[in-house]
Formats: sequence, C-alpha cells, structure tokens
Amino acid sequence: MKKIFLLLIAVLALQSLSFSQSEKFSNAMKQSLALFDSAKTVEDFTRVANNFQRIGDAEKSQWLPYYYAALSLSNAGWMPSVGDVDKNAEQTKALCDKAEALTTSDTDKAEINAVRYMALTQQMTVDPQNRYMSYGMEANRALQKGMLQDPGNPRLYYLEGAGLFNTPPQFGGGKDKAKPVFEKALDLFKKQNPKELYPSWGLKQTETLLAQCQ
Repeated sequence: MKKIFLLLIAVLALQSLSFSQSEKFSNAMKQSLALFDSAKTVEDFTRVANNFQRIGDAEKSQWLPYYYAALSLSNAGWMPSVGDVDKNAEQTKALCDKAEALTTSDTDKAEINAVRYMALTQQMTVDPQNRYMSYGMEANRALQKGMLQDPGNPRLYYLEGAGLFNTPPQFGGGKDKAKPVFEKALDLFKKQNPKELYPSWGLKQTETLLAQCQ
C-alpha cells in the first residue's frame, strides 16, 4: 500500500510539473503573439521573431514558436526597409525547417509551407525576370505541396489569390483570375475553428483584396 501511495504521489507531481510547463509555454506564446499583432516595423517584427525563437529553443519540441518566428520575419520581408531581402528570406526558411522537423502533422506542415512560399516569393520579386524559374517555381511547389497536405487551409488560397492579383493579365493573372480563389479562401475561413495559439491570419487580407476584385 505504501508503494502504491508513493507511486501515486510521483505521478501527481509529474502531472503538476507538466501542467506548469505547459502553462508557462502558453503564457509566453500569448505574450509574444500580442507583440506580433501590434508590430508595425521591421525592427518590431525582428524583435518578435527573436522572442519566438527563444521560446522554441527553450521548449525544444514545439513547432509553433519557430513557425511564428518565421512568420514574423516573413512579414518584415514585405517591407522596403528590410534591407537584404535574401538574407531575411533565408533566415525565414531556416526557421521553417526547424518548425517542420518538430511535427509529423500534414496540417501543421501546410501552415509552414505557406510561410515558406512567402519567403521564396520575396526572393523572386528581387529580380522577377531572372529569378522566376528558380525562386518563383520553388515558391509554387511549396504552395502546391501545402494544398496537398491540407486542402482546407484558407491561407494557402489567400496566397494563391494574392499572387494572381499581383500578376498582370498578359502573364495569366489579374483580378478576374484572383476573385474565385479569394472566394474559396473566404469560404474556408468561415469553416475554420483554429485551436488556441494556432495560425488564424489572412481573413482581413482576403476580404480587402476580394473587395478590389468586384
């Protein structure tokens, strides 16, 4: 009986420690996500990326911190003041690799491929004429892979629509081509119910661009 009692105490102690660590991780992520939501400059997003990376390095088994670190740098990558686009994109992709190595879920990997697509697109836009066959094609492969991994991910369709929206009609893009893709993304956003801490971005951007397609 004494052995059983001691074993029970040990199990409860481990459960309590696990809960404490989980709560600490959740609180750290929520604080960094709040900073992410308020970030406006390259410096802001870089600081947030560093915060997420520190969380990931401390946890060692969670993919979300590295995902959000990559997403933060990716957001910075669209800003003219980012400086070296290639350097920023390579750092983003390296964080995507770290995140991907920590999950076996295709749904998670689809989210990661959305960020990878953005980093590669940013590298392509440095010199579209000379880089499309390298970075542009690789970006498209990342997007298509993500859609195979999770056909219900609205962010992938938002990104596809944005690509078409910003491509001239003579090259296969334009608002008419983008509109049905945005509509599909919007429909998928309405069906989505993400878990706490999981990605939920893209709805406002989809609505904004879809309105410009009317």
